Amino acid sequence: MDEIVTEAKNPVKGTKKTFRIVEALKELNGAGVTELANHLDLPVGSVHNYLSTLREDDYVVKERETYHVGLRFLNLGTFARHRRDIYEVAKPEVAELAETTGELANLMVEERGLGIYIYREAGQQAVKVDARTGHRVHLHNTALGKAILAFTPREITDEILDYRGMPKTTEKTITDRDELYDELEAIQEKGVAFDREERLEGAQCVAAPITDENDRAIGAISVSGPTSRMTDERFEEEIPDQIRDTVNVLNLNLTYR
Repeated sequence: MDEIVTEAKNPVKGTKKTFRIVEALKELNGAGVTELANHLDLPVGSVHNYLSTLREDDYVVKERETYHVGLRFLNLGTFARHRRDIYEVAKPEVAELAETTGELANLMVEERGLGIYIYREAGQQAVKVDARTGHRVHLHNTALGKAILAFTPREITDEILDYRGMPKTTEKTITDRDELYDELEAIQEKGVAFDREERLEGAQCVAAPITDENDRAIGAISVSGPTSRMTDERFEEEIPDQIRDTVNVLNLNLTYR
């Protein structure tokens, strides 16, 4: 696991500015030079120079007067994802989980105190949500994140919460650390975690951790769906049992890979 809190001894301002520009292009879904400069409160000429450099190396593309993030980033993201053994092993099992439940099935890993969706598969009834593959979220307000934290050493969990905080995203988000720790203990006992509209209103989720030989989480899988379908026995028993079965297969496959 990479260190959660890191500070560059001699940060390169130009590098940080480059990534601010790339992130802003993603956030704005493309932008012209002036719009981007105003958004970032940077000089137009400086932004143009950064964009021209990024475009020269194919990290940014230009469509008429609008700049967009280029597909060259896809190559880097794909490489980073395949570097994790868990992706190749879990992908077919997550796809099967989506097919059998008809809902959205997810695979998440932790990186520097955030949860990263590295694979998602939609069943026939799945509804679209805000997160795509590669999307980063906090861990305290998702079933996937809580499943990971429950099987992470307490001192590391403390470090994550100190660094990333516990922002409130809905009225049901847990923002008290003691309350979260009580829930993490329950997750350890049951082997499954629940998100009851804690990150998105109208959406509920069930998750379970994928663990290594030391019983530490290396990722988690989940099934999520609208509150109208994630109810009673299906939410509390049927889907949790399906996820536990999938995790058992995954742990065996990872062990004897």
